[in-house]
Amino acid sequence: MKKILFICIENACRSRIAKGFANTLTANAWTDSAGIKPAEEVDPNAIRVMKEVDIDISQNKPKMLTFGMNNEFDYIVTMGCINECPTMPKDKTINWNIEDPKGKSINK
Repeated sequence: MKKILFICIENACRSRIAKGFANTLTANAWTDSAGIKPAEEVDPNAIRVMKEVDIDISQNKPKMLTFGMNNEFDYIVTMGCINECPTMPKDKTINWNIEDPKGKSINK
């Protein structure tokens, strides 16, 4: 079973959503998420949009990214914060470059 770590700055929205989808859509991976400056709680809009697709992330808590996580995971996916993240092993890091939705409306 592969281990995947999703990283964003506050670990409150993008990486939490990615982890929620990954855990729901695959049984072949174990996932986690972390941030370089964790927020105190998951973004309420992230919780709301995930509930729209029947995925509950309301009990999640943001957590700090540690250097030790480099060795714990097979893949590390950054959400556009690769330049701000501590040095990640290039051979297993993927940058999705997803814009931070913090403070933006969920309505388009």
